[in-house]
Amino acid sequence: MGVEEELLLLGHDGSPAPRAQEVLEGADAGDGPLENEFMEEQLETATEPARSLTELADALRTGRAGAREAAARQDALVAALATSPVAFTGTTVSRLRYLRARSAFGITAWEQLTNGCHVHVAVADDAEGVAVLDRIGPWLAPLLALSANSPFWQGGATGYESFRSQVWARWPTAGPTRVFGSPEAYHEAVAALVATGTVLDEAMVYFDARLSARYPTVELRVADVCLDVDSAVLLGALARGLVETAARAAEAGEPPPDAPPELLRTAHWRAGHSGLDGDLLDPATWRPAPAHDVVGALVTHVKDALADAGDLDVVTELLGALWSRGNGAVRQRTWAAAADGDLHAVSLQAADALLAP
Repeated sequence: MGVEEELLLLGHDGSPAPRAQEVLEGADAGDGPLENEFMEEQLETATEPARSLTELADALRTGRAGAREAAARQDALVAALATSPVAFTGTTVSRLRYLRARSAFGITAWEQLTNGCHVHVAVADDAEGVAVLDRIGPWLAPLLALSANSPFWQGGATGYESFRSQVWARWPTAGPTRVFGSPEAYHEAVAALVATGTVLDEAMVYFDARLSARYPTVELRVADVCLDVDSAVLLGALARGLVETAARAAEAGEPPPDAPPELLRTAHWRAGHSGLDGDLLDPATWRPAPAHDVVGALVTHVKDALADAGDLDVVTELLGALWSRGNGAVRQRTWAAAADGDLHAVSLQAADALLAP
């Protein structure tokens, strides 16, 4: 598995800083792979494929450290925040594709300063990949709840744990998908979306989970970027467990679950709204249940895959720590309260936490 993280560039006052191009021009090989994202206030890092969670944790920490070092040369900070707590006016990266998107999609593009975490998990081929996509949908919402790290937007509280998920949902192709049944049906669906002329190209088919166009992987795209490394490792472990569990189910001839897209979309909305602090939708019943119970059901669902990978004890430990300290949204709200509502201080505290466990 490998993980791509979108990170927020900040000035020393905690406001988003449009310095991505400067950072990339001044980066060196020791900073690791760094790329643009849609806005000048963002950087993207990517790990090499990892087999163990220790490898993944080291790679994530190295990537974040490289981004921080490259940003520091341009007098900027880096934070793993899924949205900026501080009000901003985003600066679109000056690339033709991004400028076309800005022109075509209006405020959806103008305000798209959001940072996600994309987990890539290897699959044998497109047939296995589509079989996985057809089976993991009900469990993606709990991953969003675990990662939720965007309670503030444009300088104020939103009432959501992941407001990034609300902003991202404005894109016409974002969200859950139906059961495809075959690689041919999947690729036909993608081609049909592109043929509408509504999106610019295949890369703008923003399903919650999709076949990667660059790697032999399934790409899970539902999560906020995680505030700390341990939460990102937990996300990666559960994502790999989900993919492996789904692949085994398909190989055993088990049919995909009955999960209509309208219920998946509602479950996603609820996870973004409530995070771990309220009820989520239980994939077994599609009724509300405490987040602790739904996350527990997720772990039970992937337990065999976690155990076989040697991940179960680590996941249990990381999950216990997450319940104790709260996800990124909880911690941001705690910091805001301690700072008497100063959201600049929240951004700066997040920058300090970039490499924390």
